[in-house]
Amino acid sequence: MASELMENTIATLKVLRKSEQGAFLDGQTGNTSDDILLHNDQQTDKVAIGDEVEVFLYKDPKGRLTASMRLPAMKIGQIGYTEVINTTNFGCFVEVGTERGIFMPHAEMRGRPQVGEKVWVRLYTDKSRRLAVSMDVDDEMRRASKPAVEATIGQMVQGAVYNLTGDGAFLITPERWIAFMHRSEMTHTVKVGEMVSARITFKRDDGRVNVSMRPIKEKALLSDGDVIMNYLEERNGKIPFSDSSSAMLIKDKFNISKAAFKRALGHLMKERKIVQEDGWTLLTDDGRKFLDTKRAEAEKLALEQTETNLQREQNSADKTGADQSNIKSGEDTDNKD
Repeated sequence: MASELMENTIATLKVLRKSEQGAFLDGQTGNTSDDILLHNDQQTDKVAIGDEVEVFLYKDPKGRLTASMRLPAMKIGQIGYTEVINTTNFGCFVEVGTERGIFMPHAEMRGRPQVGEKVWVRLYTDKSRRLAVSMDVDDEMRRASKPAVEATIGQMVQGAVYNLTGDGAFLITPERWIAFMHRSEMTHTVKVGEMVSARITFKRDDGRVNVSMRPIKEKALLSDGDVIMNYLEERNGKIPFSDSSSAMLIKDKFNISKAAFKRALGHLMKERKIVQEDGWTLLTDDGRKFLDTKRAEAEKLALEQTETNLQREQNSADKTGADQSNIKSGEDTDNKD
């Protein structure tokens, strides 16, 4: 086998000779037994003796180094939304348009994606110069995204989850808008790679949007609840209002009806964020944790906005392909191990 060339790499090799099977490429060892077969089935264009051909190298079922002109649909450093085709004890393989899937080690995963699921990945070369992919795509997403200038409040969008944090999920839409969905706005626990439908609830100054999976009616309850929670936070977790307070006092203090106030209180009590005692409403430990999380989220988003403003503009020739219309996996392959 060739001493310098390795599987899961891209190389430009010279065609030395041809046979009925295909073309033999220079294995760069000086030993003809190390020459690499470019099978007829793996040629996307006709080749002639003396041609320099760019190929993807992989091992055939007998462990021999073999070549294919079907290159990855992504370039090094680019990202794509691609399918998991196999899992192992050490990681998984994803479809990127090559004859064999590209490996993603456990250390580069977010969660444990399963066969058939789609995830956002970045193509890179590991320490041994082999191609590999990673689900760490935050920086690339920031560079590839576009400001959601045309987005409108209430608009429904589709988005693929590319990152999960303790606060919620980050999504990328087909329009290349980045959307943040707080965990309180999820109707179920989402997974990295999952495609979800959500409603735009807020347009941010940094060009991103906040979204919710919850219906508008429930969102209204949460908005009233937010007013109450904010007032509790300002009053050290204790306010002299409850569902027995007069409608006039409630309207004067919260600018909502008594019915809306009682619904919001019921929602917050169901979530164990508050309790009522002797005509007072009190924050629980869960309620304090919720407010702490919201405060941390606001600080984090402010930091992200600063980082976004400092990111360099990506060269137009090296577009990352975040637009889903540009991330097709290329020709179908059998992807057999």
